[in-house]
Amino acid sequence: MPRTEKKTMSDPTKYRNLAIIAHVDHGKTTLVDQLLKAGGTYRENQEVQDRAMDSMDLEREKGITIKAKNTSIHWNDYTINIVDTPGHADFGAEVERVMKMVDGVILVVDAYEGPQAQTRFVLRKALQEGLLPIVVINKIDRPHADPAKVHDQVLELLLELDATEEQFEAPFVYGSARDGYFMNSMEGEPPVDCSPLLHQIVQHIPAPKDADPDKPFRMLISNIDWDDYVGRVAVGRISSGRVQKGDTLYLLRPDGSRVQGKVTKLFEYSGLQNTESAVGEAGNIIGLSGFEDVDIGETLVADPEGEALPFVEIEPPTVQMEFSINDGPLGGKDGKNVTSRIIRDRLMREMRTNISIKVEDTDLAGVFTVSARGTMQIAILVEQMRRENYEVLVSRPKVILRDVDGVKQEPFETVYIEVPDEYVNGAVRIMGNRRGILENMEANGNGRTFIQATMPTRGIIGFEFELVNLTSGHGIFSHLFKEYAPYAGEITTRQSSTLVSMENGIASPYSLQAMEERGPLFIGPGDEVYEGMIVGENPKPIDIPVNPTREKHLTNHRSANKNVSIQLTPPRVFSLERAIEYIEPDELVEATPHFIRMRKRILDATARKRAAYAEQQLG
Repeated sequence: MPRTEKKTMSDPTKYRNLAIIAHVDHGKTTLVDQLLKAGGTYRENQEVQDRAMDSMDLEREKGITIKAKNTSIHWNDYTINIVDTPGHADFGAEVERVMKMVDGVILVVDAYEGPQAQTRFVLRKALQEGLLPIVVINKIDRPHADPAKVHDQVLELLLELDATEEQFEAPFVYGSARDGYFMNSMEGEPPVDCSPLLHQIVQHIPAPKDADPDKPFRMLISNIDWDDYVGRVAVGRISSGRVQKGDTLYLLRPDGSRVQGKVTKLFEYSGLQNTESAVGEAGNIIGLSGFEDVDIGETLVADPEGEALPFVEIEPPTVQMEFSINDGPLGGKDGKNVTSRIIRDRLMREMRTNISIKVEDTDLAGVFTVSARGTMQIAILVEQMRRENYEVLVSRPKVILRDVDGVKQEPFETVYIEVPDEYVNGAVRIMGNRRGILENMEANGNGRTFIQATMPTRGIIGFEFELVNLTSGHGIFSHLFKEYAPYAGEITTRQSSTLVSMENGIASPYSLQAMEERGPLFIGPGDEVYEGMIVGENPKPIDIPVNPTREKHLTNHRSANKNVSIQLTPPRVFSLERAIEYIEPDELVEATPHFIRMRKRILDATARKRAAYAEQQLG
């Protein structure tokens, strides 16, 4: 396919703005890579970077998209603006806010797995905004793929989500994003390249609606970017008019106030980089600097009397966690950003660019409450802070409760589970232990069973790890916020208790060998420990104090060389997300640049007993 160079244009009908949405790991980021190649982003002899749009280290390591990102390609005189969006429900706000920037969506569905939970969530949002979909059934070369069955499942899903007749008539494209080919049907035409998909985009995704170049400039801010030279960059689609460097604009805030400012720089998102632009035109997605305190959801206008554009409603946070300074004995030894002021500034900065996160001060000094959509979203924030040299303590997530007419209510989610047939009873059992209510169960004929249930959000915390352990990694789990409903009662998510260090020092092989008889260990020889630190698991429901630092007393008959023969089981290593979901309310996770430790909130054993007794008296 010949490469098409970008031309100067003022015709809004030559723009196509679309979002790519899908469930985790269904191939949308790889699909963007292929579109970038087709649009001439890469020179013929240039090495192509896989998953080029996943620019964050965490995205590459976890294999998921976290931040929505913009790019564009130029093909046959058209500028196609593409937004690559996250598929995980915890990052749903990243998806919701870009719906105002686009006029259509490419729905990517795995030819074997079919539509999943996050597919439903994002597609519902897109259909409610009136966006027209193109369905890409991806991975048709995958073993046991069934494109015809998935085609029917997508049509059923469109009906279920109340798609309009026009949305229901969405074109289907079949192919393999990994191998770079697509076709309009499974019969007849041999697969060649991305041309069939690009033709469908130009033909079926509408040009930007109401993009009038003759009206005054107006743009809704749907995302915030950052430039090292000019600071905050407001990103959005120009609804009308045009803008250039030096223009005077007015920022319309939600409270009705207006802030006047001047455009200092314009950006276009082309290929893998941002390029400075001379002018922004109606229908195009651009970045614009010049307003230091600009926020997502605000509107920029050229007319002093102009009106704000409506912003998509964001679903509320359902879980919250406490962030606090690391006050343990090892605090400040690993990271540099350790004070409450620095931690608070970082959390407030995150809230400015991540509209689904809410940060609040508490009555306790150095303690902040962070609310979000899900545990993974907060774990990602903590992981980012670790990599930025922060030390922080975080608590177990707890759900945000509501009082409705005197009735305590909590969030519930629809849970989708797929497991090998032999694990169905175990999956239903652990689901029932977490107050899950079975709604549907059916075998798919390939030795796997699909389970749908409703479960309190409290029950979901830590559920995936339990399912993975039960099925030896073969279980698939996803969930979707459903509603607030009456409180479901107590849920016990951890059956075991812990081994808690009662000394400060260095763990010795001799002591750990004796401790192994009590339960699995979380530390190894030579690890630094302190009083109140969780060093292992006790299968019985009671915490046991232990001394991991005890050395063997040497005599004439016992030499130090005897330690060489000690054989220890490798310690259980926790990821940050697993540690956060493992701990109980009276415990904390200590996250530093190089260490993840678990500890009791109250380190001193005597003080811990007093606090537990006082809580019993109050209870």
